[in-house]
Amino acid sequence: MAAGESVPHPHPGPRPPCAPDNAGLTLPPGFCAVLVAEGVGSVRHLAVASNGDVLAAERSGEGVLLLRDTDGDGKTDLQQRFGPEGGSGIALAGGYLYLGTDSRVVRWRWHEGQVAPDGPPETVIDALPTGGHTARSLAMGPGGALYVNIGSRTNSCQESDRGDHSPGKDPCRELEERAGIWRFQADRLNQRPNDGTRFSTGIRNAVALALQPGTDRLFFAMNGRDQLGENWGYSAERNAALPAEEMGVATQGADFGWPYCYYDGELRRKVLAPDYGGDGKSAGRCADKENPVAAFPAHWAPLAIAFYTGTQFPSSYRGGAFIAFHGSWNRSPLPQEGYRIVFVPFDGTNPTGDFTTFASLAGAPTGLRASGVAVGPDGSLYIAADRNGKIWRIFYGS
Repeated sequence: MAAGESVPHPHPGPRPPCAPDNAGLTLPPGFCAVLVAEGVGSVRHLAVASNGDVLAAERSGEGVLLLRDTDGDGKTDLQQRFGPEGGSGIALAGGYLYLGTDSRVVRWRWHEGQVAPDGPPETVIDALPTGGHTARSLAMGPGGALYVNIGSRTNSCQESDRGDHSPGKDPCRELEERAGIWRFQADRLNQRPNDGTRFSTGIRNAVALALQPGTDRLFFAMNGRDQLGENWGYSAERNAALPAEEMGVATQGADFGWPYCYYDGELRRKVLAPDYGGDGKSAGRCADKENPVAAFPAHWAPLAIAFYTGTQFPSSYRGGAFIAFHGSWNRSPLPQEGYRIVFVPFDGTNPTGDFTTFASLAGAPTGLRASGVAVGPDGSLYIAADRNGKIWRIFYGS
């Protein structure tokens, strides 16, 4: 907004009325939704400020989109874009707004009610490796820790990436600077990759990343490898079922096995990948790799995690996790799947029981390209979908 221009404040009134058709979403009984914004482009991760402002990372464009509802109708009537370049990860912490772009992490000083930053961003981390998987997810930890996903360059570290029967490079040198989660300091400027610590490794692409509230446990959901059928002759059914998408807890020094291993959801353990001589059953060198705490169908592509910290939803949701799945592409000739928000119940520490589908696009099983999820200060759940160019807000009760 121009200097000196009046800035409308967020509307402090009661919950807006729900859309008659839940704005196109299918939800569990008792829940309803409003469409916060549409036509907003490739929105990825979300952060919701304590005053209700929604901040979305945009994969293209300037990088940050701020949305504000000033009249209480549930739709945002104030939109502001700023930033140096497109990004995926976003976080509000310690009086700063952080944005993760393909090659760096930047921040601005930020206070509640602000609409645009007062100046250019500071660079927290620079020269992150580009090419391949470059979505930089962010999570803020205790002691000023800043966790950053640095995804792999390739599918499975083959000599010829995604090549037919091309063997895997051994050792896979990508692991030295990629395919893991790195820890940096949030309050230190102009860091380079070598200034960080490789926190956990063997994680192909942990786009979904979140700290469990009230703990120091860092959860991720990984986009697993593709093309076991095209490259290694697995049947259509096995290609569509393998590998399971993993939800894990990242700890210092943990190794989850990529590219040498993948998780078989039916066997419920890691097996040696065919790129490294595996037969689809033997564990081999994967026997000592970390297993996930939960597993999901193959190729669903998890992009965001949010733990439910509110009290608006029924008690069964409290402490559990919502995961945004972007949907599959590597299941042909079988139907593609995913394209939804799922809920994972927790026992206070780890997932318990089966996940359930929480939100999908009505009448369009492959329609919702979910890319972000966040909990608002009133306990509402916000969902972003990049290919749809929309953000929804979900309530419990009429």
